[in-house]
Amino acid sequence: MKNKHSYSGLSDKEVLVSREQHGCNIITPREKEALWKRFLEKFGDPLIIILLVAGTLSIGVSCYEYFMLDKGFSIFFEPMGIFIAILLATGLAFIFEIKADKEFTLLNKINDDELVQVIRNGFLTVVPKRDVVVGDIVRIETGNEIPADGELLECMSLHVDESSLTGEPICFKSVVEHDFQKDATFPTNHVMRGTKVMEGYGIFKVLHVGDQTENGKVMEAVQIDDSVCTPLNEQLDRLGSLIEKASYAFAVLIIAGRLFAYFHQLPSLDTFTWMDFSLYILQTIMIAVTLIVVAVPEGLPMAVTLSLAYSMRRMLQTNNLVRRMHACETMGATTVICTDKTGTLTQNCMTVAQTDFYGLNDRKLDDSEIGLLIKEGLSVNSTASLDQSATARSYAIGNPTEGALLLWLAGAGVDYRQLRDQSEVLQQIPFSTELKYMATIVDSQLLGKKVLYVKGAPEIVYSLCSRTSGNATQLEIDAQLSKYQAQAMRTLGFAYRILESDESPIVDGKIACNNLTFLGIVAISDPIRIEVPHAVKECVNAGIKVKIVTGDTSGTAKEIARQIGLWEENEPETSHITGAELTTLSGAELKRRLSEVKVISRARPMDKRYLVENLQSLNEVVAVTGDGTNDAPALKAAHVGLSMGDGTSVAKEASDITIIDNSFSSIARAVMWGRSLFQNIQRFILFQLTVNVAACFIVLVGSFMGTESPLTVTQMLWVNLIMDTFAAMALASLPPDESVMKESPRDRESFIISSDMKKNIIAVGGLFFLFLWGLLYVLQHASINQMSDFLDIKFEDENHLSPYELSVFFTIFVFLQLWNLFNAKAFKTGRSAFHFKGCQGFCLIVALIFVGQIAIISLGGSLFNIVPLSLLDWLVIICATSVVLVIGEMIRFFGKKEQV
Repeated sequence: MKNKHSYSGLSDKEVLVSREQHGCNIITPREKEALWKRFLEKFGDPLIIILLVAGTLSIGVSCYEYFMLDKGFSIFFEPMGIFIAILLATGLAFIFEIKADKEFTLLNKINDDELVQVIRNGFLTVVPKRDVVVGDIVRIETGNEIPADGELLECMSLHVDESSLTGEPICFKSVVEHDFQKDATFPTNHVMRGTKVMEGYGIFKVLHVGDQTENGKVMEAVQIDDSVCTPLNEQLDRLGSLIEKASYAFAVLIIAGRLFAYFHQLPSLDTFTWMDFSLYILQTIMIAVTLIVVAVPEGLPMAVTLSLAYSMRRMLQTNNLVRRMHACETMGATTVICTDKTGTLTQNCMTVAQTDFYGLNDRKLDDSEIGLLIKEGLSVNSTASLDQSATARSYAIGNPTEGALLLWLAGAGVDYRQLRDQSEVLQQIPFSTELKYMATIVDSQLLGKKVLYVKGAPEIVYSLCSRTSGNATQLEIDAQLSKYQAQAMRTLGFAYRILESDESPIVDGKIACNNLTFLGIVAISDPIRIEVPHAVKECVNAGIKVKIVTGDTSGTAKEIARQIGLWEENEPETSHITGAELTTLSGAELKRRLSEVKVISRARPMDKRYLVENLQSLNEVVAVTGDGTNDAPALKAAHVGLSMGDGTSVAKEASDITIIDNSFSSIARAVMWGRSLFQNIQRFILFQLTVNVAACFIVLVGSFMGTESPLTVTQMLWVNLIMDTFAAMALASLPPDESVMKESPRDRESFIISSDMKKNIIAVGGLFFLFLWGLLYVLQHASINQMSDFLDIKFEDENHLSPYELSVFFTIFVFLQLWNLFNAKAFKTGRSAFHFKGCQGFCLIVALIFVGQIAIISLGGSLFNIVPLSLLDWLVIICATSVVLVIGEMIRFFGKKEQV
């Protein structure tokens, strides 16, 4: 340590000049796009673009029919419905993301008004952190967050937590050139903004503020948009392309078929007139456009948005604050999770795991002389303190290792403060990397004697001893140390000497004797979180590869991997690699090692990003956890960046999801939500495309036969409301299913419509078409006035639908979709459609559709061109259409038995 100096600091005028030249100590927040631009971005989705085209074409058709064919204003309801669906889908996505952004801002608020001690005009004063300027002289002490980058002028026992920048939890700082560490990430005599003083105090001169600090540079780097395309976006793009091609193909078939029919029915070329042909072509184009409008699932974007929004809100209840909506689903497609260690897998709280004090009765802390020496030695030979203001739990202030010892004493019912008050500190040697021990001489009122207490590296402390308490042998001590070190624990050795009144064992800042008594050793660890092993096992069973990326030693990293169940007893060494080794690999060797490596130790800040980018090149969907500024590049590059709730603002800004409770178990919950969400989207696609297949074929066949749609415009609006809004809400609200964690991650190259879905859509859609077409033919060519007429059908030459027949067809069509909604709900669950646990939203919407249909039929009248049905009619229709659900239940039941 250098001798203390007197500093005058900057004058008020110099502060203004410095601020003018170098700026304020504020990291410029990420520039946000204008709200209108963020809203317009939602219209870039391929399905939304298809809907916009379909809506525009529909408006053209409606205008022609309104102005040229004198039809009523109701023909505009269809295009209005399409644009309402567009606004709902884009608006909901926009609203939920804005709301999440506000919650994130509250969680991640940077306190630029925090007071900092600075020397100005020759006096020590306090100013807000934002007002610190280059050239300021700043004083820091235990517990302070360092406000800017600077060079130390003086310090004592200064230890800084630089994990937010480098991953190193404890870095020794010094102004003595002899103590400088050549391999340190940042110079030993420099301190960096955003890091925290764990022990000691110092005075430094500010070199950089705001954006020019290392913290600010990383923040600027992560603002570069290098976002990756999510698996859901890729699959929806392919679905949109398929729907677009299929609808255009249907439209071309209609035009070709009707042209063929026109010329085939033409008596002779002499009867051909351009006026009739033009009108016929225009009518054909209108039918083709109508089919395109029918084919496009306008409810799909809203279903996706609702599913994402619902999951986004519910995931917050499982400690996952989702900032970017797509991250909900992308977590479900994750194939690799790269997790840091401290705070995510471990509790980030140093704890005494084992004590071996020799000479105690039954090795238990008691009030014998040895017991009193241990209690007093741990209390006075320490620079840490405990925050005991909270009634639930005490927290260590200062050096985490020393704090763990005080917490252990508190757990044994010992008040360290009382022991400190009773003893006067006469002399002290602070811990240093050179000595590797700390020593304190006290005038002990507890023992009535002067006592020297020493703690530090066991081998160093033991070398100062001539005897061991309890007569423990060096062999026993070495065996215990080997055991603890194999478990990646930190170990401390303790010794004492009762001094004569005139004895002075400290000379030139060192212990000048070797006749101490060795008291024993203590093993300290950062214990893993209780829930982590189960959560890791759940992810591994779900086919997700978990990789630990840490700056710790290989021994510590592998031991943590062993404790969480990731490192097997006979694990090959190829499952471990250091960050430096990783960057030297290339080509086939890199691909091979990436597939089998589980632990990456001594990882440097950019090693994590290098790992992520190479995993992505292997077509992996990568999620990354991190809490430090150094993690920000990897968080930004990953498909899903997962920051910790108590992480740095830079890390959280770069992430997509913030894990509020820092626990890996919350990450496993996010995976479950993501997979369930994708299934809900698939269920909606299954439901709507089944209806669309039937509707498209009805329009297609009807165009050749000259048959108009049996559903009026107002009836179609209600059907679209059921197919789109209500179905989207019902299927989006289905709860997550834990069984999805027993499956492997889906292939991101696979199509969103699986083979099972294709079979279901074609089979059920085809059956619906045949049934509805047959029903329509019967209703058009037979007089049906009551349900009993179906038992004795008499075909006539008439070709129209009465209001009663329209009511029957309309109701049968709706109830077919309603029962099929249950089948869609049960898709891929392996359970009955009548499993309603957690499905309150689904049940409510089904009830709304049921009641709504009864109300429309009973009260719709001329608006819907229908008449009320009798109770018998309702019973027959409900029972007859429920065959759809009964068949579905039978298929699920027998299919499940075959699997068993």
